[in-house]
Amino acid sequence: GGVLPHAPLHAVATDRYENFAMATGPVDEDMECLYFLDSVTGELKATALSPVTGKFQAAFTTNVLADLQVDPSKNPKYLMTTGLAQLRRIPGAGNVQPGAAVVYVAELSTGQCVAYAVPWNSAASRGGATQFSALVPLDKIQFRTAAVREK
Repeated sequence: GGVLPHAPLHAVATDRYENFAMATGPVDEDMECLYFLDSVTGELKATALSPVTGKFQAAFTTNVLADLQVDPSKNPKYLMTTGLAQLRRIPGAGNVQPGAAVVYVAELSTGQCVAYAVPWNSAASRGGATQFSALVPLDKIQFRTAAVREK
């Protein structure tokens, strides 16, 4: 029989329930972040386990309301997913390297989508150090040009 060439498998999980969504995405070759989005408050949080202790060691946060120009009283409807992104650097973040994935958050009524990077420090992770920082907005795109009105 033939031998298949070695190819890494990259799987992303996404789930949602009522006002919450969660997704996973890699930050380096050894670890994934877990992302949570609260559609009521607009809070987007990411966390990762320590490869040393097996405990949550990292926390990255932002609020998507301002970036997506969302009025929280209008019952915003979000989509969230992650994607691989081998970015060389994060603009404005100094020497911190971006994680290996970005998280995309879209809001349906405004038709806007923002990509966020995790300012990840692989050496700190492998050493068991905690990491706390803001998620970094990379760019925004308008995917729908007409505003949608709720009936």
